[in-house]
Amino acid sequence: MGISNNGCIYYLCSCDSKSPFRWLRESYLVTSRGLAALIFICTFFTSLHATEYLYKDEITGNPKFKAEINALGDELYKKTGIAVRAILLKKLPQGVSIVDYEKEVVKNFNEPTVLLTFSELDQKVDILAKPHSLYQYFDKKQILSPVASWFQAFFMGVFFTHSWEEFKDTITDYGGTIIPILAQKAKAPQMAQKYSTAIFNGYADIVSQIAKAKGVELEHDVGDANQKSILFIKVLFYGFILYAIVVYLKIRFKQRRAKKDD
Repeated sequence: MGISNNGCIYYLCSCDSKSPFRWLRESYLVTSRGLAALIFICTFFTSLHATEYLYKDEITGNPKFKAEINALGDELYKKTGIAVRAILLKKLPQGVSIVDYEKEVVKNFNEPTVLLTFSELDQKVDILAKPHSLYQYFDKKQILSPVASWFQAFFMGVFFTHSWEEFKDTITDYGGTIIPILAQKAKAPQMAQKYSTAIFNGYADIVSQIAKAKGVELEHDVGDANQKSILFIKVLFYGFILYAIVVYLKIRFKQRRAKKDD
């Protein structure tokens, strides 16, 4: 009989059925197999526990992203009993909406759970909470807003709304931490990085809001980093607006000079 370094049996020689030590060899074999199975089960469930907050990632394959999600999610769960899980899909199953997909996934968890789900090819993102009472701890509308700042919302309200009601709804819908990042242009090699940044930004926002509502402090809270990402988006937006104004003024100035010359 040979034993490998990890204790697993890799070869078993033939033995005399009349040997008085046969029962000892068979007992050893059964015990070794049982021990190997026990080690496998413990390793499997330890690994599962370590990755449970990043429930599925079919897009990035980024170990750092995975580690940050798990660290933040694990701390929140230990301090509040609420599990926030992220799901990154390449594409939703045929004929299944993102909400229906989340409703099926959330059945796998007994503890209070918030799912943040993103599908790349469907370009869909959603947040689902079970039980429904969890929505009181975070602002889903704000997190999923396509607008990052109040100034941007005001600008859109002035130029793109057609009624007072639309204007009021537009200028109060801002503070998004996911969609403004997803909307930024990126080259193919940087797409996975953009997705992981957007989802982590939204994930951190959910976790931070829940922790604040529950009155707990998180060592892994990334509120400052989250605000820096949003600040970057604001700078890009304001820069675009300023550029558009400058171009407009130049055109108007040229038109007036042309009229004077005539």
